[in-house]
Amino acid sequence: MRCDSHVHIVGNAADWPQARERTYLAAPAPLENLRALAAARAIERFILVQPSFYGDDNRLLLATLDALDGRGRGVAVIDPDRVGKATLLDMAARGVRGLRLNLYSPGEADPAANGARLRRLVACAASMNWHVELIAPLDELAPMADLLRAAPTTVVLDHYGLPGDHAPESPAAMPLLDLLALPHVWMKLSSPYRMGRDPRAVAPHRGWLKALTSVAPDRCVWGSDWPHTPAHGDQKGPDVGAAYRPLSYAALVDEFEAAVASPALFHAIMVANPARLYEFA
Repeated sequence: MRCDSHVHIVGNAADWPQARERTYLAAPAPLENLRALAAARAIERFILVQPSFYGDDNRLLLATLDALDGRGRGVAVIDPDRVGKATLLDMAARGVRGLRLNLYSPGEADPAANGARLRRLVACAASMNWHVELIAPLDELAPMADLLRAAPTTVVLDHYGLPGDHAPESPAAMPLLDLLALPHVWMKLSSPYRMGRDPRAVAPHRGWLKALTSVAPDRCVWGSDWPHTPAHGDQKGPDVGAAYRPLSYAALVDEFEAAVASPALFHAIMVANPARLYEFA
């Protein structure tokens, strides 16, 4: 069964309030819309990732996991110093398998505190046998490479590692590729439009795709990043709506399949690898 390993579900703001410190007002993006789009490409499993505009209020994520009835897993956002064991166990029973640290969205990064935040999150995730999911540009990821290398639990990196303008053969790429060579580090091949200068790109960067899948063909998963949140420059404030990027879900899948080296590798990335990482039967 194919899996989309990176999606966000957004509810009506009146019913599911967004965080006060958000950078835009996100429009509804319901599960039924996602399932209809994904069904056209035989995708039936979904990994729900807590978006930044919900902060650490994971109620909608958990309610959506309940609705998916075993065909979903979740990556939550928490403050590990304030969440009790009972809450973590409830999350696990409902499908949460990871904790996310966001060092990419506006207002999220605090360079002086990043290392400490990561250490606390890794310790919490390890206590639950969960993974830590990190979204950080390559230039911010590199200084944390030693922490990630020594992590006692699985680490998942978002969006091709957000390499920016760095080429996979450049010296700047080595910390990312060296990390991915480790058996506990995974990569999400998601959001090609976050990699370069085209904010509506649906085709992956073939150089980076080849480099990452050559290093870890059994530890890469694909994600659509639906509903394709707006570029940072289009986020104008907490009470201002910003349109999602008008991208074709089908094109994201088709372009990725066309770029992957073989049907066997495509199957691994879409089916076998996410089944292992997210503990699907």
